[in-house]
Amino acid sequence: MEFVGYATRASAHNKTGKLMPFAIQNTMILLAPVLFAASIYMTLGRVIRAVGGDRFSPIRPTRLTKLFVAGDVLSLAIQGSAAGLMVISSLANTGRMLVIVGLVVQIVIFGLFCITAVVFHCRMKRDVAAAAACARGERLGWEQILRVLYAVSALIMARSLFRVVEFVMGNDGYLLSTEWPIYVFDAVPMLIVMVVYWRWWPSMVGLLARGGEDGNWGVMMTSVSDLSPGATNKTHALP
Repeated sequence: MEFVGYATRASAHNKTGKLMPFAIQNTMILLAPVLFAASIYMTLGRVIRAVGGDRFSPIRPTRLTKLFVAGDVLSLAIQGSAAGLMVISSLANTGRMLVIVGLVVQIVIFGLFCITAVVFHCRMKRDVAAAAACARGERLGWEQILRVLYAVSALIMARSLFRVVEFVMGNDGYLLSTEWPIYVFDAVPMLIVMVVYWRWWPSMVGLLARGGEDGNWGVMMTSVSDLSPGATNKTHALP
């Protein structure tokens, strides 16, 4: 979607009076990050289940993905309908306001997601039993996966904030009337996100799938948390 949006934008350089190229590029560029966000939300739930860290998450993993993806779908619906309204001159201002609402919904959902991820991360690191289990499960690299999630989330969040400011300033504002800001503050961050997806996502999903299939992490977390401190140390000493 992102590629199609920018390709259409480039091809419409000398066709600024044409309605269809504007509608395509505006919709594709605006909505693509919402789809990236959905995969980020699903990955956190997989991480929590793979490490058996359900009790450390402020939101149950079974509800976490559904909750955040539902918010993402709401944001997508609002922004999608708004993008359609913006091509109608008499409804363009209404569409612009709806885009702002959709972007704010996306930012709020992303903020709640980041808080959930950080709380889970801190609880896992702080708990002695969880730390013992994590020390024996480095093969999963769950912290590295969380760091990747933090990085791509920050990029999409920054991009969404830029788009909010852009639409608040209006069509006569500097950001919408000038070409370079959208490339620097939208295209570049999303390009980095796509590179990260291409470089790390397949291996991350594979690790999570293996961790969930063999069940070792869930069993390890349960057994370690049920042991006394002395028994935990003994377990930790096992090869």
